[in-house]
Amino acid sequence: MLCIFSAKNSFGVSGSNFFCYTGYMFDLSGKVALITGARQGMGKSHALTLAQQGAKVVVTDISLSDCNNVAELIRKEGGEALAFELDVTNKTHVDGVFDTVVKEWGRVDILVNNAGIYQSKPVLNITEEEWRRMIDIDLSGAFWVAQRAAREMAKNNWGRIINIASVSSGGVGVGVPGSVHYTAAKGGIIGMTEAMAVDLAPMGILVNAIAPGGIDTPMANPEGKPREDLANMLPNVPLKRIGTPEEISAAVVFLASDEASYITGVTLYVDGGWLAG
Repeated sequence: MLCIFSAKNSFGVSGSNFFCYTGYMFDLSGKVALITGARQGMGKSHALTLAQQGAKVVVTDISLSDCNNVAELIRKEGGEALAFELDVTNKTHVDGVFDTVVKEWGRVDILVNNAGIYQSKPVLNITEEEWRRMIDIDLSGAFWVAQRAAREMAKNNWGRIINIASVSSGGVGVGVPGSVHYTAAKGGIIGMTEAMAVDLAPMGILVNAIAPGGIDTPMANPEGKPREDLANMLPNVPLKRIGTPEEISAAVVFLASDEASYITGVTLYVDGGWLAG
């Protein structure tokens, strides 16, 4: 049990003077968490980690068989999980998945908007189809899922929406060659997060973003390069290593928990000090 003493602040305002957590911190027991892009990489890690904290987990992605594999891992550890094929660009498909989850478990409390693609291509060579596909999946898809999730969360006056952005999102001094369409989408995620946080705060819904730096995932490493080669791609990272999906999942759990109850509209950069360097 963790107890914290709270004295009056400089304005003379104080609530209870003594706060106690009777359970363990970051306890998500009884919560229903839906993760998009959860068949591999960071999304898979988020699903497994949220389940470890007690959440019922909905695993979604474009491959149902891969989602079933992740869900089975959760069940083997004693957790509860559902798996669905989900195309985030199809609003009808999104609504269908949410309808089924609500019918099965009655609610959705936590959303991790992780689905996304990455394609490196010089700006002059990006086609209209490639631009639209990137924006449709990485930005528009995140909005459709968040919008529906918020409608469910508002019914219980409690919710957590966590949007996965990137250090490659503009405004932070990091320009990644060949990522114009990806950066535009992820910059949109951060702007969407801030505006959505304001709209949804009266409904008890907190909306935040996590912006990972270089993380060792299949999307970031499509050619299966050795870990050492990936680290050499990030010479400006003070910690001198690439991050792991689990290190992003730790931030997800924090923002999903009651311990983050006064945090909304922020972007948490988990980048090994990349921006500081």
